Amino acid sequence: MTITLKVSENTKQKMIEYFEDKKRPKTPDYAIFQADEADTVVTLYNSGKAVFQGISADIDANMWKEMERHLNPTKAVEITNSNDKKKKEKIIEKIDPKIYYASTIGSDEVGTGDYFGPIVVTAAYVEKENIPFLEELGVKDSKKLTDEKILEIVPQIIKKIPYECIILNNKEYNENYSSDMNMNKVKAILHNKVLSKMTSKYQYDYIVVDQFAQPYAYYNYLKETNYIKNITFITKAEDKCLAVACASLISRFVFLKEFDKLSNTLGIFLIKGASDKVDELGLKIVNKYGFNKLKDIAKLNFKNTEKIKKLKESSI
Repeated sequence: MTITLKVSENTKQKMIEYFEDKKRPKTPDYAIFQADEADTVVTLYNSGKAVFQGISADIDANMWKEMERHLNPTKAVEITNSNDKKKKEKIIEKIDPKIYYASTIGSDEVGTGDYFGPIVVTAAYVEKENIPFLEELGVKDSKKLTDEKILEIVPQIIKKIPYECIILNNKEYNENYSSDMNMNKVKAILHNKVLSKMTSKYQYDYIVVDQFAQPYAYYNYLKETNYIKNITFITKAEDKCLAVACASLISRFVFLKEFDKLSNTLGIFLIKGASDKVDELGLKIVNKYGFNKLKDIAKLNFKNTEKIKKLKESSI
């Protein structure tokens, strides 16, 4: 997947700062930099054209699209997707009926792009007999569901759909994150844990994981552990496997609950994501509780941490 986003000068500067330590040694002609962001290659050109290529290109492009909107609210966002150039029937990603209508165990995660709040990984088991029930609830179109709708329907889902959930709080995340334990490795370990619990309990036709890394990379992250094999990795799997859709919704439900608890504990309404508004909120928290408080409520490896430090220094 290739996505091209036209960015303004202020967004361009934000990108240059953000990708400073992720740049590749060689830069293409007419480009300011080319960098690696997990499974996405990002190239920023002098013209202001930002090109995102790879499995997670849509996720990374969307983050910078929102930044462009935030910094330039009166300006129309120019973004194109290589898939849009294909015929309509080719744009629609096909659902494999063998997987969709089978009994499946699927896993998905939430919180990996949010500075505040935990990472939540869930595996769910959907027997084919429960597919009509889930479609009736609207789970098939899980991406279209608002947080309010998720809070409404997930209690109905968990009454009928078995699941295992792991919450990795920020303190644990910060204690474990290192050059040898990046975000994708953290996710692989957590997915493997919930899948291990589910596969030992239920009879299934397929194990499906919403793909966040190439299969060889995923298994390499787990080479020092006993890991679940024979996984079917699918991009945008929540649209193609109801077990993954359920896992995604349950993860989001748990994340929202934990996020609200964190906000109530602090007495401050927290913001999701990792935008400039999050930096400003981080400064407010540091001013109230001290910098060490971030160790318990935020993911310190995010660029936001350095930005909050700079905001603090400039305010003294």
